[in-house]
Amino acid sequence: MTGRFITLEGGEGVGKSTQAKALAAALRARGVEVVETREPGGSPGAEAIRQLLLQGAVDRWSAEAEALLFAAARSDHVARTIRPALDLGKWVVCDRFLDSSIAYQGIVGHVGADAIRQLHEIGSGGFLPDRTLLLQMEGRAAAERTRTRDTEGPDRFGARDSAYHDRIGFAFEVLADEDPTRIRKVDAAGTAAEVTGRLVAALADLL
Repeated sequence: MTGRFITLEGGEGVGKSTQAKALAAALRARGVEVVETREPGGSPGAEAIRQLLLQGAVDRWSAEAEALLFAAARSDHVARTIRPALDLGKWVVCDRFLDSSIAYQGIVGHVGADAIRQLHEIGSGGFLPDRTLLLQMEGRAAAERTRTRDTEGPDRFGARDSAYHDRIGFAFEVLADEDPTRIRKVDAAGTAAEVTGRLVAALADLL
């Protein structure tokens, strides 16, 4: 079987982490060998950088510094986890990838989408997913999910205000409209099983 790289994207509280696990399980039920991973993280070096990025005050890093750290973590993640799995014919399901950097640091952080893509070209050879599933949910519902989920308090990104998260949602919308072949919008409302079914349906042509 040909390996496939699938990413889940979206703002805070839309259920990416839960759905990444559920999607991986659904794919395994169809006989697909799946590696589950996440960003930032997914390899020892990238997990170390994850702590730097997510912990501390909201203003710990500038958007430019965040972009560089994410690119470094992603480079290690691609080289040590994602590409080796794909080379073995496995599917890789990843919670966030390049599109998050473009949305958060590139568009909302004003580093520039082209600058983020250039960093990705340097660090990861411009490597892109076969399919990106963009989970979308009304802002207030997503915020409530975030409050319920983050019992120990939000990370540096989750702690930012609602206006910031609204801008992130808009940025993802722009990216999806620019690349509808790769990025498929998926309604994240409803039961977890209903959302998983929509994700699997959005991969039908790859299965």
